[in-house]
Amino acid sequence: MKNLIKLGAAVLLSLNSMTTNAQSKSSEKDNSLLWEVSGNGLSKPSYITGTFHILCSKDFEIKPKVLKALEKSDNFVMEINYTDPAEMMSLQKMFTADKKISDQLSSDEAKELNTILANYGTDLKSIDSSSPQALYALLSTKAIPCPKTEIKLYEMELLQKAIKDKKSIRGLEKVEDQMKSINKAYDLKSTINQLKMDKEYEILFRQMIEAFKNENVQSLYNLFKDERFMNSQQEKAMLTDRNQNWVKIMPEMMKKEGSFFAVGGSHLMGKNGIIPLLRAKGYTVKPVSGL
Repeated sequence: MKNLIKLGAAVLLSLNSMTTNAQSKSSEKDNSLLWEVSGNGLSKPSYITGTFHILCSKDFEIKPKVLKALEKSDNFVMEINYTDPAEMMSLQKMFTADKKISDQLSSDEAKELNTILANYGTDLKSIDSSSPQALYALLSTKAIPCPKTEIKLYEMELLQKAIKDKKSIRGLEKVEDQMKSINKAYDLKSTINQLKMDKEYEILFRQMIEAFKNENVQSLYNLFKDERFMNSQQEKAMLTDRNQNWVKIMPEMMKKEGSFFAVGGSHLMGKNGIIPLLRAKGYTVKPVSGL
C-alpha cells in the first residue's frame, strides 16, 4: 500500500494505549486474544481481537482462528478507518504543531530534550515543528527490538486481507477523536518524561511481546499496571472514555451483520474494558480457542 508508512506512523501513536492499570482477574480459559460476541438479538456472531499494533517479523503471527473469524465476518472494523481519504488527510496533520517545541520550553529544558533526543538519533532542531504525539512515536519506534525494515503492522496485515476479501471497512472513531484523547493524556512535558525511560520501555516491550505471542492475558495485563507508563488520568483519556464511546456504536455494527473488530489489546479487559462493557449490555462474550 502506498500509504503504509503513514498508516504505520498512526499505529505507532496508538501504542501508548497498550498500557493500562486494569485490575481484572483472568483465568486460564480466558487466555485468548480472540473473543466471540453473540446473543442479545444478534442474528450472527461478531468477533473482537486484541492486537499488538507493531511487531518484529520474527515475532509476527496472525493465528488461524483470527483469520477464520475475519473470513466469517461481513465487516472489518479498526480503531480508525485508514481507507477513508478524509481520515488520511487528518492523519497528515497529526504530526505537526502550530507552536514549535522550543517555544514551549525554557533554555535548560530545551538543552535537556536535545540530549535526550540524541538517544533516538535526532535533535530538537530536526523535530521542532512536530507534535508531542510525533515525539511519542520516536519512543515507540525505539522500543521495538528490531530494525525498521523488519517491522510488521498487525492491523495493516488484517486490513489487506479484509480488502482482498472485499469486506466492508469501518472505524470506531475519527483521527480527530483520537488526537483529542492523546492530547488529554500526553502533553509535551509528560511526553518528554516518557522519552527519558527508553530503556524501561525496551524491557517492557520484550515482556509484552512474549505475553502477546502466548495469548497470556493475565501476564500481559500485569505488565501494563506499571504507573510509570500510564497514570489514572491517562488511562481515562486513552482507554476508559474511548471504550465507552466505542461500545455505544458497536451494537449497531453487529445488529444485522457479523463484524470483526481489531483494537489494541489493552482495550479488552479491566472494569471499563470492551468485554465487560458489552456483557453489561446483555451480550454473551466468550474467549475463542479455535474455529
